Amino acid sequence: MQHDEMVGKVQALTRLPGRGPAERATRAVLATLAERLPPGLADHLAAQLPPELAASIREVTDSASAGASKPAAERFDLTTFAGRIAGRAGTDEDAALREATAVLEVLDAALAPELMEHVSGALPADIRELLPSGRASGGGT
Repeated sequence: MQHDEMVGKVQALTRLPGRGPAERATRAVLATLAERLPPGLADHLAAQLPPELAASIREVTDSASAGASKPAAERFDLTTFAGRIAGRAGTDEDAALREATAVLEVLDAALAPELMEHVSGALPADIRELLPSGRASGGGT
């Protein structure tokens, strides 16, 4: 799936007023997801995304691998997940959760099923609940 198509689908699902807010939401979710995933899995995710969106993940994984103070894979819950997305997207936590659900749905349609199974398995149950219903039942940390 191409960049414009992915952002357009996020915009349609979230009913955001324009492409700019949908782009910000998509990038915010991807960056926050990258912080929560093991670095190798985040790299695999980035490899299957259009370059414009993969950059949001690579910024996180590159800074972690360069010895930055943040760990490569952080353990945090849904509340922290929503708060980080809200901060990055410039929205509130309720909107951030709606946006995350939309982005994860678009990712589920765009990426290889095996990769989404791994992503699902790497997430704790509360964040995994944002995934489309077929993925939300997998095990996680």
